[in-house]
Amino acid sequence: MENTNWTSAQIDELADTLINKIAVVTGANSGIGKETAKVLAGKKAIVILAVRDLDKGKSAVQDILEEFPTASVKLMQLDLSSLKSIKDFAEAFKANYQQLNLLINNAGVMAPPFAHTEDGFELQMGTNHFGHFALTGLLLPILKNTKGARIVSISSIAHLSGNIDFTDLNWEKRKYSARQAYADSKIANLYFTFELSRKLANTDIRVVAAHPGWTMTNLQVNSAFFKMLNPILAQKPEMGALPTLRAAIDPEVRTGEYYGPKGPRGIKGYPVKVSPTKNAQNLDIAAKLWQISEELTGIRY
Repeated sequence: MENTNWTSAQIDELADTLINKIAVVTGANSGIGKETAKVLAGKKAIVILAVRDLDKGKSAVQDILEEFPTASVKLMQLDLSSLKSIKDFAEAFKANYQQLNLLINNAGVMAPPFAHTEDGFELQMGTNHFGHFALTGLLLPILKNTKGARIVSISSIAHLSGNIDFTDLNWEKRKYSARQAYADSKIANLYFTFELSRKLANTDIRVVAAHPGWTMTNLQVNSAFFKMLNPILAQKPEMGALPTLRAAIDPEVRTGEYYGPKGPRGIKGYPVKVSPTKNAQNLDIAAKLWQISEELTGIRY
């Protein structure tokens, strides 16, 4: 366990390394994504808020500019539940930018009622995993052409109960469990991170995962359980964003690592390197999910 806390003071010390770096943060209109985007923009990075709801995105941009009037913050539409929207975003990004220093795969849905994406995926796996898989694959050429780029994907302590059923990925045979589907999508984020870090081992791209612990965000809108316990257990988005920020900018971070709060059960605290469940480190499952993800999204790395 580390002796010193990784705090906003460390971010201040690394501020010069962020000047004019280009960062894409998915789901940056609220919660951890918005806080991450705000911190990066405040340190003079060029930050693209990639959001589904442009009205909420505009509100987030205004909030960031109120705090940092000279910040460079752009808004682009991205619906991770739509492969067409993902492809449109990637094309628009590549038409406007020649580099991508930070791709932060933060957006997600948590425990909604059962639904499919427009491409037929169960909504949580489709948005949280397949959407980011497709997005990262489409942006990989520009990431490879950017010296020292990083890809950070946001998992969750919910991954501890993740157990993907490859015979029923879209929950068409089983009784739907929103909590299990969420956990499956979050362990998928780790399989993706670890498999991609292996595939990019001979490049200087760092592929890292993070989780925010128990953080009070709009993600929990569908859960009475979380709403009830939030005042007691949850930390604020400013703390919840620190694992993401450490994974994104700490020079000591290595590819394939996983960061989260250091408190009991990973619920809260300052960010440290943490260990995922043994199941999340299964190479065979990661390789199988990768193959299926390429087949189902049509995005080949």
